[in-house]
Amino acid sequence: MTTILQISDTHILPEGPLVSNVLDTASSLEKLIIRINQLRVKHNDIECILVSGDISEDGSSDSYQRFKSIMSLLELPVYVIPGNHDVRENMRDAFMAENIFTKTGPLNWHKKIGHINLIGLDTLVEGQGGGYLMPESLEYLEKTLNNIKSEPTMLALHHPPFETGIQFMDSIGLKNTNEFKTIISNFNGELRVVCGHIHCMMVANLNNHIAISSPSPCSSFEYDTRSSAPVGFINEVDGCLLHRWNNGFKSVRIGPLVGSGPFPF
Repeated sequence: MTTILQISDTHILPEGPLVSNVLDTASSLEKLIIRINQLRVKHNDIECILVSGDISEDGSSDSYQRFKSIMSLLELPVYVIPGNHDVRENMRDAFMAENIFTKTGPLNWHKKIGHINLIGLDTLVEGQGGGYLMPESLEYLEKTLNNIKSEPTMLALHHPPFETGIQFMDSIGLKNTNEFKTIISNFNGELRVVCGHIHCMMVANLNNHIAISSPSPCSSFEYDTRSSAPVGFINEVDGCLLHRWNNGFKSVRIGPLVGSGPFPF
């Protein structure tokens, strides 16, 4: 049995300013860390934390150091991929000690965590909201999956490789989804695709592989599919996802708060 906890879209800034003059994203992450540590009383087998992009709001070196300081309260390995708000070289420098990034090129990586092959893909196009898998990233994915053969695999990328129906988010989605889906369709093992970007939990089918997006601890986007839907975020905190492999994948959303109970029926 292998358990991985996924956090996404933390949008940390250096100490001082608020995101959009509204969100104290560091405080939201600190509260989620408290929640996760409460969870670990019941789930003491969490092996690592996967953070699926937009770690920083501004891509600054100081923001990554602040993120690392907060995450250190978990005392667990933390593996990250970039989102559209991140800056590739600042992120590479900040997390080089984790020994997952190469010294140059896209921030793609593969790590064996218990029974799971965990793959991180770089979809960052700096200066743009949308994502793109560079040719070398697609080649890396195909080669890595071929080497894995049919072992259980979790594949993380920031931008969802599916349409969400939220039109302003789909306009800044993954540009080459079809190439991605073609590669994973040839994988014969159990594959769970995980992502972020849309600040909510959503599940989709990708050529018979399940894809699931993580909520954000700092804000959400309303599920409004109208063309006239307002563009912006909701000041609403959420939690994270817990992924467990035990002869098959199970994924569950962990909310930001613990209610009272359990009460007898």
